[in-house]
Parts: sequence; structure tokens; C-alpha cells
Amino acid sequence: MKQHFTRWLPAIAKTAVAKTTDIAQNRRAVLTVAGVAALGGLAFGPTAVAAPVTSGPHAGAKAAIDLATGKKTATETVKSGLTTGSDKVPSKADRPARDKLMPHGVEGAQSRIPLDDAQLDNAKAIVKAAKETGVGERGAVIGVATSLQESKLYNLGHLGAYNDHDSEGLFQQRPSSGWGTSEQITDPEYASKAFFGALKNVGGWQDLPLTTAAQTVQVSAYPYAYAQWEEQAADIVQQVW
Repeated sequence: MKQHFTRWLPAIAKTAVAKTTDIAQNRRAVLTVAGVAALGGLAFGPTAVAAPVTSGPHAGAKAAIDLATGKKTATETVKSGLTTGSDKVPSKADRPARDKLMPHGVEGAQSRIPLDDAQLDNAKAIVKAAKETGVGERGAVIGVATSLQESKLYNLGHLGAYNDHDSEGLFQQRPSSGWGTSEQITDPEYASKAFFGALKNVGGWQDLPLTTAAQTVQVSAYPYAYAQWEEQAADIVQQVW
């Protein structure tokens, strides 16, 4: 099966794309199958191991990530460390309170994956957009959990035969559904703000369980899959807020 995948998906690259020449330092990394046969190793690191996932709406994206990262067996213990990055962790006094991050607790069994620097950067972009759009800590948790489910916090480009329709980016948004152009939805800032803009249109979203709020925005075929990422999403938001 892996050889079959390899014929279609020889490698996954991290392509840096500058939004403008004035903010080139804020480049976004887009993982795509187009023109990436030259990478011998994984640019985004072997520590990005997909955790056991009960279900997922984007099997193509998951298959590509699993192939690229070398998925471990479901029985392997995944450490609870959040990242491999070296960024300063906020002091305890600066961290959002857990009751703001998870006001309803968690629903069901929780999944967890270690994050590499690319995933951490994307999480930071989601949290930044949450602050700028006014959805706060809770909104940030919903956004990060949604992206963990949809793309494992990878900014996915088009995955060819493994794509779920025309879904791309951190939230697997679709141009054909009105989320924006392919270039826009693979921009973490744009994609995150589009997600939060839709979330703010959900009546009473602050009081909804995470999976309900996320599903109302995403309209996924697997509406309960988002719940499994709530605890790790809260940990990530608490770390990078």
C-alpha cells in the first residue's frame, strides 16, 4: 500500500510563500504534492506523528500526512509534550484560565500528537487571529482543535488524488464553498480569520460544546471528531497565548 501511495505522492514539501515583500518574514508554509520529488527527508521533521484518530472527514489529507510523517502504530504511547519548539513559555500568571479554555470540560476520549515547529507556527497564527477577531481564548481553542482534526495543524496544499474535493489549508476549506481562493485559504491568517468570522455568526457559540460549534462552521461528515482534540488544543492555546 505504501508503494502504491508513493507512485502518486512521491514526497510532501514545505513551500515557503511570501504574502508580500514587506512581510516576507511572515512566510507561510504550504504542504503540497506539486513538484516536490526532490526532498529526500521530511522538511517538517519526523516527530510529527499522527495520533490514533477515531474518524476524520478528510481521509486523503490524513493519508498524505501519515505517509509523509511515518505514522506509528496505534499502540505506541505518544508523549504529551506539546512542541519541539524552543519558544518561551508564558509565565503561569499570563496563561488563560482553564475554565475559560474548556468551560464544558472534554467530551469523550482525547487524542494527542507531538508538534513540530511548522505545526506550532500554524497554531500561533490561529491564536493570533483569534485575538484579532475578538473570539478570545475559547474561540482559539475551537480553532486549534478544528485544525488538529482537519489537517493536524499542517497548511496543506492540493493533494491531488488524495484531496477531499477541493479542500485545502489548515481548516480544509473549499473554494467551491465560498471560503476564498486556493491562495487565500492556504494563507494561515486568512484561513483562520475566515473560520472565526463564520464562528461568530453561530448564535451562542461561546456556550456550545466545542464539537457543536466547530461542526456548525465546518459541516463535516464526522461531526463528533473535533471533540477528541479539545484538551490538546487548550494546552496549546495556554502555551502560546
